Amino acid sequence: MNPPIEVSEEAGVRYLHFGSEWVQGAMRIRKPNALELAYTREMMAGLLLRDGLAEDGASWPRRVLIIGLGAASLAKYVFHTLPLARIQVVEIAPAVVAAARQFFRLPPEDIRFSIHVGCGAQYVLEREQKWDYVLVDGFDRNARAGVLDTQAFHEAVRSRLSEQGLMAVNLFGRARGYKAALERINRAFDARCLAFPSCDSGNVVAYGAAGEPIERSVAELRERAGWLKARTGLDLGPTVTRLEQSGTLPGGRVEL
Repeated sequence: MNPPIEVSEEAGVRYLHFGSEWVQGAMRIRKPNALELAYTREMMAGLLLRDGLAEDGASWPRRVLIIGLGAASLAKYVFHTLPLARIQVVEIAPAVVAAARQFFRLPPEDIRFSIHVGCGAQYVLEREQKWDYVLVDGFDRNARAGVLDTQAFHEAVRSRLSEQGLMAVNLFGRARGYKAALERINRAFDARCLAFPSCDSGNVVAYGAAGEPIERSVAELRERAGWLKARTGLDLGPTVTRLEQSGTLPGGRVEL
């Protein structure tokens, strides 16, 4: 399965397309390891919810599964920012891996970074590993997620999460089946689900939590966002603001 690969550049940003208008990934050429697209930054908002990167070197997550490589934005960010994390990428299309290597500075595989070419859902079902963070960002050229948008898949992911486990899923909020997709995640995670308000592109990032409960006040989220920005350059302040303004946090707290 290989989609038609197109690469374009505009105003210092390189874009990946699968033969359609939909942007499948982006890289600012002068900052190749930064998260250029807003939704990719929100895919890393798990660092606000769990006790993540710390001054003493301890970190969450230690085991990361990324389903859908795209322009390798998430893979590069985790690889360069979370040095203790072991990263497994699963990408169904060999041509996407080749494009990421040629145009988007995909890191070479090593002891902590590996790429498997195949179906992400099948990979989850056939392996017994536990993951701290599962990032699901797989679409075809028509912005369809296919088997990655089923309750059975989300339930399988939940069964593979550690006691600190989180799943983050990129949903297209303008798609006709968006609400049904969100409800499938909600059912699979027994209502331990949080959807960030749609960003400008129409993408919505939804989280499902397993294991230890999460309780964070907006003030804690904002403090954590400031620390992350100072330490890594990742700016999740606007995400916290939109979440606060959405009216979806009872008592001004995230509880998952």
